[in-house]
Amino acid sequence: MASSSQSRCLVKGSINIDEFFALPHIVRPGETISSTSLTKTAGGKGANQSYAVSQASGKVDLDGYIGKDGEWVRDYLVNGGVGDKRLITLDEELTGRAIIQSSSDGENSIVLHAGANYYIPSSSSSSSSSDIPDLDGYSHILLQNEIPLSITRSYLIESNKKGLISIFNPSPMLSDQDLKQFPWKSLNWLIVNEVELNDLLIAFSTPSSTNQNSLQNQNNQNKIKILEDLELNELIEISSNNITTLNTNQYFSKEINIICTLGSKGILYFTPSSSSKDVKHLPASKLKNPLRDTTGAGDCFAGYFVAGLMRNEHLEDVLKTCLTACAICVENQGAMESIPSRDEVISRQKEQ
Repeated sequence: MASSSQSRCLVKGSINIDEFFALPHIVRPGETISSTSLTKTAGGKGANQSYAVSQASGKVDLDGYIGKDGEWVRDYLVNGGVGDKRLITLDEELTGRAIIQSSSDGENSIVLHAGANYYIPSSSSSSSSSDIPDLDGYSHILLQNEIPLSITRSYLIESNKKGLISIFNPSPMLSDQDLKQFPWKSLNWLIVNEVELNDLLIAFSTPSSTNQNSLQNQNNQNKIKILEDLELNELIEISSNNITTLNTNQYFSKEINIICTLGSKGILYFTPSSSSKDVKHLPASKLKNPLRDTTGAGDCFAGYFVAGLMRNEHLEDVLKTCLTACAICVENQGAMESIPSRDEVISRQKEQ
């Protein structure tokens, strides 16, 4: 493994332009209304997480595609310390888009356009050496699920061959079939929330065991509501059992380290190589200011986590830093722009 001074992370993922339309209510079919404001921000999980790695003082490059309309996003990322040598501008594609209607009562409606994020080089349609990702010079790789899964899989498999530490945040969640066929044996770290953890177990369930899961037939909103309403001890018990069950599932790999984020209730983490073999809990960091926006918290956590790994810090210290960073993040509006600098996080930790 590279020393902390030589460590560099590659983030392979999505880059979006997020357009927020403030409206009195969500537009109804056939209706035309005027927005009270329009805000454009840089987004996409790949961009957000690479920015978070950089804010946490990690060396990072973002590998992805934008259109000419996204050059300002490149500038924003570079100004934030993200390397752009693998960020390619396509002449014939538009940058990925998220069109977000936000109503005065807090409801939202989102339309996504993948755009350049789903560009696949022509060489990838045939099997050739040019399809193999160049991962020389990197110690860590961070992946999500907002680009073609075939690309994510190829980067993960190659990273395993090259000895990189790999981190996967399967958001948005893969289909059941894709989860079963995913190259789990190539992965080192999995970061999920409690709903995604439950979805993994459901996907891996056999027909005879499906009915054992009380959330099996619930939609995502209902799952979130059920889990949010649980007392802390209940949530820890259920999610801990889910983690240990996942660890032994035939489709999964027993070697994968698992982190499950629980929102305001903290995190659970499981490292199968440790002597205790226990699922451990850390509480969320206390907020200093009112909660404003949780949009960027997951990406903030992932980026800060990878940066901590790159510095070879003790795992519990890394996770506590992540939780502090997320506390600051949710006290601010937005996604990428809400991610704090490492100096801000260190200052907050000294106050605690």
